[in-house]
Amino acid sequence: MKILHITTEDAWEAAADAGELTTPSLEEEGFIHCSTYEQVESTANRIFEGSGDLLLLEVETDALTSELKWEQATDVGDDFPHIYGPLNADAVVGTIDLPMNADGGYAFNNPRSSGE
Repeated sequence: MKILHITTEDAWEAAADAGELTTPSLEEEGFIHCSTYEQVESTANRIFEGSGDLLLLEVETDALTSELKWEQATDVGDDFPHIYGPLNADAVVGTIDLPMNADGGYAFNNPRSSGE
């Protein structure tokens, strides 16, 4: 199964060089926030509006070396994937550009909506 993590190209380049990604949320909350393909557009628009161009990391959950938990986000009432520890770079199997629209929002053309 694949999940997505929203980041920037610079953060991903640094993580790829280091062999793992850490985030402020890992330090502050104990986990790295992720989304499903269906959740990522609303997450990007809710959390990152106006942040500039973003990058989605496609994470193969079977390749994670840190624990993955599905937990409810109380503000939206949906279960989201959380990685409890660093995201090992070799679990990232692809990237998807998520450019910011002129209005500061994001539109995600979900490649899985075509039946993948």
